[in-house]
Amino acid sequence: MLKVLLVNDDGIHAPGLVAMERALSSWAEVWTVAPLEEQSAKSHSFSLREPLRVEEMGERRFGVSGSPADCTYMALHALLPEPPGLVVSGINQGANLGNDVPYSGTAAAAREACIAGVPSLAISLRASRGAQSHWETACEVGLRVGRSLLSEPLPPYVFLNVNVPNVPLDELRGLRTTVQGPRVYERAVHKKTDPFGRTYYWVGGPHKEFLEATGAPEGLMADGIAMEKGWASVTPVSVFATDINSLATVRGWTDA
Repeated sequence: MLKVLLVNDDGIHAPGLVAMERALSSWAEVWTVAPLEEQSAKSHSFSLREPLRVEEMGERRFGVSGSPADCTYMALHALLPEPPGLVVSGINQGANLGNDVPYSGTAAAAREACIAGVPSLAISLRASRGAQSHWETACEVGLRVGRSLLSEPLPPYVFLNVNVPNVPLDELRGLRTTVQGPRVYERAVHKKTDPFGRTYYWVGGPHKEFLEATGAPEGLMADGIAMEKGWASVTPVSVFATDINSLATVRGWTDA
């Protein structure tokens, strides 16, 4: 039976993780390895200077005291009896679009599996905390994309970043292949004072807009714009970020 590793960055008790766990269990043996506490925006950090603690939370369920990338690494190299056939990271509560991806712990968990040679996808639902979340829609999209990835594998060092609008399944327009496009946030640093008179800061502002990606192949929308139009976006993401178009310019500086 197919073994699937399920990870996330919202934590072992997150409703999106539980929903995906149930959905995957209908066709695979699921192993869940997730952070004991929320680890959003931890990117691809590793816990190299402190020990990791692992708590067994049930049959084939483990909570790890570290980051999402730690969870994938621990699962692949210590906790699972053999490599899984697929890694699914999510379902994240909130979208991971465009320039969110480098910050995303959800994406990092899938990227770490991809580096290890395991087919992987990250999946996020554009749902605000406290709002009704249509996990069933994201689950259906995740199962469809996962099956496709297994039947037609991508090249090495490429994983999928999937984002789903927060709508009932019958209102989803479908799936679209997309490219990463700019996501613009209001830039803000909020200066505060604690009860002891000490200054502290909150960084980050609200979402402002999505922009189209320059130079995208004809007919492909940016991921954020596709989502705003009601599509689930499916973006192949490379582990390697070399800009091929800039190589000639840089060679002119270095190879002369």
